Amino acid sequence: MKSLQVHIDDHSGFCFGVVYAIEMAEEILEEQGYLYCLGDIVHNDEEVNRLTRKGLKIIDKEDLRGLSNEKVLIRAHGEPPSTYELAVKNNLTLIDASCPVVLKLQNRIKNSFDRGEPIYIYGKHGHAEVIGLLGQTGNAAVVFQDIAELDLPSLPKNLTLYSQTTKSTEKFYEINNSLQQEGIAVATNDTICRQVSNRDKELRDFAAKFDKVVFVAGTKSSNGKVLFKACEESNPNTYFVSNPEQVETSWFEQNDTVGICGATSTPMWLMEQVKERILTI
Repeated sequence: MKSLQVHIDDHSGFCFGVVYAIEMAEEILEEQGYLYCLGDIVHNDEEVNRLTRKGLKIIDKEDLRGLSNEKVLIRAHGEPPSTYELAVKNNLTLIDASCPVVLKLQNRIKNSFDRGEPIYIYGKHGHAEVIGLLGQTGNAAVVFQDIAELDLPSLPKNLTLYSQTTKSTEKFYEINNSLQQEGIAVATNDTICRQVSNRDKELRDFAAKFDKVVFVAGTKSSNGKVLFKACEESNPNTYFVSNPEQVETSWFEQNDTVGICGATSTPMWLMEQVKERILTI
């Protein structure tokens, strides 16, 4: 299979929020040899394992309660106010790597809540970012993944609509239109990160150029699942892998052109390893 051609998508790889968080983590790991991080720094096991080997210690909320006088990294997803309150109580130094786009959204939601607006958030239940957004409202906002979850006749006649930053722009506006068709006055806040939302179209275009596509992402990545589906719709010969070992010989034929791409939580070094693996077949 010497004529197999493999190309990595230039636009794939970490979004700037994740790059920022990882750079901050690596800087402190270099200085003190270890660092606590609240939740996986990124939804990619391979990258988490790389940083764990350097001394990153992943903890959960329960662990945080028992920690004091330490540095703790807040990842790009952001955190609710209760985390900051606990940090003060336990004398913890928070290294805040919350994505600026997420922080801006948190602030807007808090202002809406302070004005007494009924807040609805289009987002994934239980997602780290959504927990942080809900926290700005004392958990009073309504979170929904699909408009079918809402009982439209019982909704307030005026409401304020927000979105998790990584959701589909198209779906968000469909929801907005559906609510307005029900006679609901919607104050719409498009808070979707364009670096993420533009990936959808970019990846569809990229996937269509190749015989086969290998999409690389962590199994925990919501963004990865959405973008993989976009690639698959554009090119049915798209395969999902989390690491190079999952690449199978049977996927490829001689003279195939192969595209490699990934989620906003997929490191470029991992896509390079997948490329090497394919080229050794």
